[in-house]
Amino acid sequence: MDVERILHPRSVAVFGASDSKDKFGGRIMHFLVRHGFGGEILPINPRRDEVLGRRAYPAIAAAPAPPDVAILAVPGASLVPTVREAAAAGVGCCVIISTGFAEAGAEGAARQAELVAIARESGTRLVGPNCMGLIVPHHRLALCSSVVLETDQLADGAIGLVSQSGALMVSILDRAAADGIGLRYGVSLGNQVDLEICDFLDYMVDEPRTEALCVYVEGLLDGARFRQSLAAARRVGKPVLVVKTGRTQAGAKSARSHTASLAGAFEVFETVCREEGAVLARDPDDMVRTAHFLIRHRAPRRGGVAILSSSGGGCGIASDRVSELGLRLAQLASATRDKLGELLLPPQADNPIDLGGRKPPEEIEIAGDAARVLFGDHDVSYGLAILTSMPFFARRTRLIGEAALEANKPVMITLTPGAAADAPRQALRELGLFYFDRFEDALRVLALVAEHDSLRACPPMPARRPTNLPAGLRLQPDLPAGPLTPYDLARLVSAYDIRIPFLRVVATPEEAARTAATLAVPVALKVVSRQIVHKSDVGGVRLDLESPDAVAAAAREMAATLRRTAPAAELDGFLVQEMVHGEVEVILGARRDPHFGPVVMVGLGGIAVEILNDVALAPAPVSMDRARAMIEGLRGAPLLKGARGRPPLDVDAIAEAMERLSWLAVDLGPRLGDLELNPLIVRRRGEGALAVDGRATLHPKEEEPRP
Repeated sequence: MDVERILHPRSVAVFGASDSKDKFGGRIMHFLVRHGFGGEILPINPRRDEVLGRRAYPAIAAAPAPPDVAILAVPGASLVPTVREAAAAGVGCCVIISTGFAEAGAEGAARQAELVAIARESGTRLVGPNCMGLIVPHHRLALCSSVVLETDQLADGAIGLVSQSGALMVSILDRAAADGIGLRYGVSLGNQVDLEICDFLDYMVDEPRTEALCVYVEGLLDGARFRQSLAAARRVGKPVLVVKTGRTQAGAKSARSHTASLAGAFEVFETVCREEGAVLARDPDDMVRTAHFLIRHRAPRRGGVAILSSSGGGCGIASDRVSELGLRLAQLASATRDKLGELLLPPQADNPIDLGGRKPPEEIEIAGDAARVLFGDHDVSYGLAILTSMPFFARRTRLIGEAALEANKPVMITLTPGAAADAPRQALRELGLFYFDRFEDALRVLALVAEHDSLRACPPMPARRPTNLPAGLRLQPDLPAGPLTPYDLARLVSAYDIRIPFLRVVATPEEAARTAATLAVPVALKVVSRQIVHKSDVGGVRLDLESPDAVAAAAREMAATLRRTAPAAELDGFLVQEMVHGEVEVILGARRDPHFGPVVMVGLGGIAVEILNDVALAPAPVSMDRARAMIEGLRGAPLLKGARGRPPLDVDAIAEAMERLSWLAVDLGPRLGDLELNPLIVRRRGEGALAVDGRATLHPKEEEPRP
């Protein structure tokens, strides 16, 4: 059965149906009837002949015809035979509210596996278990037991909501209705044993009357498919807002490498969303409110923020916070300032506007005219109105609201007083305008709308394999699994034309000295050990050694130091390397995310990269243009351009190395654990960049990392 029929069923069976709203089945029956579901309702209850005036059936097999959808709220221990019974009767889809499955331990996981087997064998689709059901206001379908449905009407709208959390889904629906925002669909999925987020997301992308998508995600079953769903939404111009749990990596970060710790699970998820134009919100209410504004205001926007307030303090706070969010104040045209100058004193006749600095006397109304002129300026894309108590509060608020409607731009109106603003709130409700009671709530939504516009203005940058890079992995012979030796790593990256200096691995201090004698001094010396990731942390790096004797002495000292700082590490030898000098140290990294595949990272800092935390991520492969954009987005990017009289550096060399590393990550496929080139020494423009150190871990050929 397809998703269309599940969301728009012609018939619904309720297992455990009852007249009592104290029971799950009773509430479901009550809500189906109360909200006017127009299809056939089949109560299933072996102890009742009738439920809410409808004939009841002792078993699903006794029903006159198999229903499109059945909803089950039965004890977990009896659920599996009940689902088997429903599947045998030809039920199209079972919505399972019952809990006690994979989320409850091994026994529950075994029951969940039985559910999956039934679905595969019978073709019956499953939603859940551990979900809250489906709510489709335009179909008058309230297939859910939540008490939030104890309302006179389901608020219909154009937002599709898909949530792994059932309780959160109904809370979002209820809060949205209180805000005057309706949903077209509310779908909770629970454990996703069969139908999953992308099944419903893909349907809503294609369904014409769904105009924006909101998604609450705890975990993905198929990261690649999720990314494809986001890309499809972007192609048809539907905004996607996402709230994701697991933002922090407390207790889960790997200390194995900088790349692993800085490109963790959430960071990769966030990067993939941004690449496909989806916006991550932190709060579910912000998510839905932002979707509401994006539906109402579809025109592309590239301008700044206009601030209007009835308070000088409101103007000052708003200006500071807008700048702190990385947004800019709109630069008003001279004609706009001239018009404002007819209404306001000179300091206020510009952005931001303080309505208190008026020219005409109080009895002459200027609020509507000032707002109309301000919000109508060509460079104004967003409005922020901070309204404190003022004379004629309700009338002036209405005039400002009418100006916002006329401008047809996202204007966030905040009414800061409490009960004193009840009449202004009513005035905005009558205009059909959303308003905020808290200034910070308005700012968060404004920032999310602006982020969506920024992402929409940046089209994807497709990556094409460099013409001088043959298809397929350039490794002969294959490299071993586990941590790579410096020699193997050098062989791997140089096969992709990533520049590295001369190096040689030797066994003893004496061999290190003889190797140094063949190189132009100075040289670098580093310990080699598969157990040591960050060599500088244990005293395993010496730089600018000026003679073979200095190299031998440094090797002996490092060996002694290593016995103190890392006694469990096995010393495999020493790496003697041509010394490279440059202007800036950069880190390049790649790792394979279990959900989304290979990702690449660039950042500034060398050994201080985790302290600076100035990095950018992207799914691999990346084009040169995408790599340059990532570099440009770093906070330290001015250092590469030649800040404060310093020479501009070879950004193109960094971007080229990133592009090639990204294709290496793709070619390694599931063998890639993580790979890090750190530091990449960057020289002046036109002089290139060289990777002077690094590390990599490969998985065995047959091993596919699991989420």
